[in-house]
Formats: sequence, C-alpha cells, structure tokens
Amino acid sequence: MLDTLFKGIFDSSTTSVISVQNFLLCIGLSLILGIILALSYTFKTHYTKSFLLTLAILPAVVCVVIMMVNGNVGTGVAVAGAFSLVRFRSAPGSAKEIGMIFLAMSAGLIAGMGYLAYAVLFTVILCLVFMIYNAVSFGEQTASSYKTLAVTIPEDLNYTEIFDDILKKYTSRYELKKVKTTNMGSMFRLTYDVYLKDRKLEKEMIDEIRVRNGNLEIAISTQEIPSSEL
Repeated sequence: MLDTLFKGIFDSSTTSVISVQNFLLCIGLSLILGIILALSYTFKTHYTKSFLLTLAILPAVVCVVIMMVNGNVGTGVAVAGAFSLVRFRSAPGSAKEIGMIFLAMSAGLIAGMGYLAYAVLFTVILCLVFMIYNAVSFGEQTASSYKTLAVTIPEDLNYTEIFDDILKKYTSRYELKKVKTTNMGSMFRLTYDVYLKDRKLEKEMIDEIRVRNGNLEIAISTQEIPSSEL
C-alpha cells in the first residue's frame, strides 16, 4: 500500500522504485551522520549555529537527491547545476567550512546510493581525522606567522626602504602592500604583509620600528589570505 502511494506518476515498469522502509532508513542514517559531523566540527573550532544546522541536515538533503536521481543522467546534470547556482550565490566560507560541506555531501551521497555501512565508516574516519588535526593544531604555527603590519610615519621620511633592515632581521619575507596618507596628509600609513621568523620576537621588532618612526602608531594583526586558503 505504501509503495503504491509513494510511487512516482512518471514511473514505468522499467523504473526501480525505492521502498518507503529503505527511504526512511537512508534518511534516518543520514541525519545521524549529519549530527556526528556537526558535533565533530565543534571540537576546538569557532562555529555558528547556522553552519552547524547546515552540516546536520546536508547529508540527508544530498541523500534524498541521489535516491531520487536513481541513475537518471539528465536529472543528475540538472541537480549538479542547481547546486552550483546555490554555491555561487552564497557568501564564500573558509577552507575548513567548505571542506566540511563537501564531507557532509559525500556522506549523504554514499548513503543515497545505498551503501549505508560505507557511509558510517567514511563519516567516522573523517570526523576522527578532523578532530585529531584540530587537537594537534595541524598547520596552526605556520599560519599564525603570517601578519599584516601597519606603520604610521611622518611625511618627511622616505618610506621606500625605511624599515627594510628591521624587517629582514625579523621576517623571512615581507612586502609593502599599501601606502596611504593620513592625518590631513601630514603622515603616511604603510601596510606590509610579513612572515615572522619567530613569533616570540614580535615585540622586539615593534620596539625597533617605534624608534625609527618616532613612536607613532603601529598595528600588527593576523594576515587574511583568502587567495591561498583554499
């Protein structure tokens, strides 16, 4: 009775129909996998409620789509196009968020194809790997050495090579990214992208720059590198 009720109006005798029991089993498992993914993402990671909700339901959404496509190439292409539109109309996220989104989609895809045990195994392994990498701060030390340095200098100083000797001493590489006038044009604000040799010597570098720029404003912050983050 239920299989008849949920049969598609365009189904034919050659179309394989998913039973209601299998449909509910795949959906239920996908929701469980989504919760596992969401909980693993909260481990030593900054997160938002909206992103966790997305992770929790995304495997079930992808699972349903794959079950409904059910080998139809034309429908599969249409679904891929729809997902592409949603992706490019959304605000870009960090590499970690995008990677977790793909992980959730993969789990839903495996479950939607009917390989439930593989879906569970895949999710457990990838979540454990994700949590281990977060626990050992994988790549954190290297990433935190990238800094953006902003220095204010008087207008009578030649900014082209004024801090080169100091930056060569404390950084592996540096680049002057922006020069901006400030304080009604009486000062320059220089912005550098730098990679510190030793983060513990950051204060010493700032102290030497303060002597050179007359103790004017200096700001150093974590560098945003969206182009190389993915």
